[in-house]
Amino acid sequence: MQTRQLSAFFMLLIFSLSSWSSIYSPSQLAGDAAAQQPDITQEHWYHSWATITYDTAQWANNHPEIVTRISAGTTVLGRDQWVVRISDWSVENKSDGSPKELVYIDGGHHGNEHLGTELAFLTAEYYIEEWLNGNEEVMEILRNTEIHLLIMLNADGNDIDNRWNTNAVDLNRNYDHHWTTDESRSGSGPFSEPETRNNADYMNEYMIDADLYVTMHTGTWILAYPWGFTGDMPSDYEMYEYIRDTLHEEIDPDLPVRNANAGIYPTHGTSRDYGYGVMGYPTFTFETDDEQFLPGTVESLSDRLSVELDVMKYLISNVWFWRARLEVSSLVMSEDEIHLSVNNLGRASTSNASLQYVSQSGEVAWNSTNFSVNASNSTMEVLNAVNLTIDDGGYFQLFYQKRVINAAIWVAEPLENITIEIEEKEEKSWLGMFGIMDLSSYLLIWLLCAVYIERKNERAIG
Repeated sequence: MQTRQLSAFFMLLIFSLSSWSSIYSPSQLAGDAAAQQPDITQEHWYHSWATITYDTAQWANNHPEIVTRISAGTTVLGRDQWVVRISDWSVENKSDGSPKELVYIDGGHHGNEHLGTELAFLTAEYYIEEWLNGNEEVMEILRNTEIHLLIMLNADGNDIDNRWNTNAVDLNRNYDHHWTTDESRSGSGPFSEPETRNNADYMNEYMIDADLYVTMHTGTWILAYPWGFTGDMPSDYEMYEYIRDTLHEEIDPDLPVRNANAGIYPTHGTSRDYGYGVMGYPTFTFETDDEQFLPGTVESLSDRLSVELDVMKYLISNVWFWRARLEVSSLVMSEDEIHLSVNNLGRASTSNASLQYVSQSGEVAWNSTNFSVNASNSTMEVLNAVNLTIDDGGYFQLFYQKRVINAAIWVAEPLENITIEIEEKEEKSWLGMFGIMDLSSYLLIWLLCAVYIERKNERAIG
C-alpha cells in the first residue's frame, strides 16, 4: 500500500473511532441534531449509503425552504435511491412567470468510484451552504433553478466497494440506448436492473424539460460529452465546443473536454448517451481522477475536487444558455409574404423551426416553411404567407426544437412585446404604374389632352 494511502488509513481510522458514536447516535438518526457539513470527517471520509441517508435527511429536515428529498426507487437489496432537490421553494416560477430551469445530476453508478459520488455530494453541499451564507449569486440561481441530485445510484455496490450491482451488472451499460450484449456485464436486457430503471423513470417523470444532465464517475480525468457508442461528433457539437473553449479559458486549460468515444473508450448503453439520445439533454460524464481507496482521502475533498466543482458551478449558473433561445426582433407582413428577423440568444442551434399563426379558437391555422438558426446567431427569413388569414384574437408563435438532436423537445413560444408591421400594397394602373386615383395620374391625363387639342387645332388652321 502506498505511503499516502497508509497515512490516510490510520488517520481516518482514528477519525472513525472518535466520531462514530456522535455521528450515528440514535437522536441524530431520528433527525434531532443539526447537520454537520462540512467537518473533518465529511472532508476526508467517503460516504456510505447510511451516511448519505443521514446527511440528506438532515438537509431536508433543517432547511425545508430550499431542500426536499424523495426516493427515486430502491436497489436490488431495497436501499432507497435518494434524490435531493435544491431550489428556493418559496417561489414556484421565475419572476417573469416562466418555469425554472432544471438540472439533473447523478453519482455512484459504479459502487467503487467514490470520488464521483463525493463530487455529487459536494455540489449539493455547496448550493445549500452558500444559500445559508447569503451568497447573492447562489440565491439568484436557486430562485430560477431546480437542482436534482441522485447522489448514490448504486448503493448496494458502494457498500461492498464493488463496481457492479448485486446482480453483477455494470449499471452504466444497462440503459436503453444502443444496448448490446457485446458489452461486459450489460445485463439481460436494457433496464433489466431496478437502479437504472428508477433513474430513467425519474428523468421521464420530473426532468423532461431539463437543460443539463451530468453523471459523475471516477477513472480518467475528463469531462466527456456524447457519443460513447460512436466516434461521430454529437449533433450539438457547436454548443459542446463552446463550453470546452470557455472552460479552458476561465477554469482549467488542462481539463480534457472531449467526445467520450475518443476521450475514454467506446461504450454502449450508458446513461450519458441515454440522456442525450433519448431525453435530448445536454449531457456530460464527469470522470474525476482514479487515485482513491476505500476509507477516504488525505487531501480534503473540497481541495481535491475544486476544479470539478468550479466546472459544475459554471455549467449550472449558465444552464439558461444550453438550448436554443429564439427571439423575434421584427415581423413585417405584406399581402403575400412575411419578413421575419430572428435572433438566437442561446448556445445551441435549432433546425426545422417555423412561424405559426394560432387562431382565436386555439388551433394552428397557418404554418410557415421550416428554417434554421445557428447558435448565438441571427437570420432573416422571407416566408410565403399567401394562405395566411388573420382573425381577431389570434396570435403568432415560434415552434422549434431546443437543440439539433432529434430527441430534443419542441417548444411553442407566443410572440410577445413585438410590434407587427403591416405593409399596404399600392394599387397599380396602366398609366405609368400610378394608382388610378392618384393626383399625378390626373395631371398626366390633362397634359395629354391639352397636347392632343393643340395639335388638332394646328391641323385645322393649316
